[in-house]
Amino acid sequence: MKKIFAFLFFIFTFSISAQEKEIIVKKQIVQASCGQCKFKMAGHGCDLAVRIEGKSYFVDGTTIDDHGDAHAEDGFCSTIRKAEVEGTIVDNKFKIKTFKMLAEKK
Repeated sequence: MKKIFAFLFFIFTFSISAQEKEIIVKKQIVQASCGQCKFKMAGHGCDLAVRIEGKSYFVDGTTIDDHGDAHAEDGFCSTIRKAEVEGTIVDNKFKIKTFKMLAEKK
């Protein structure tokens, strides 16, 4: 009986520690672009990504096409833009609460 309880305790402890932690990202200005084209992230096609504190994350909650033509001269596949964001990082994805593109300086 002790072995069964010890085994169940081990499984329970392991399952809790194996879960990804949620990192809260307070409102800040980050780099935003195509993860594959500009941030050299693995994947197929073109997906919106942000770079927070030097690490790139794919975005969940908005898409690359929600912000204009990605392949235009000023699009995400052609340039890295600035965005004001807020959200959480869960399972290596940035889940947005707010995502606001900032105007480019000319």
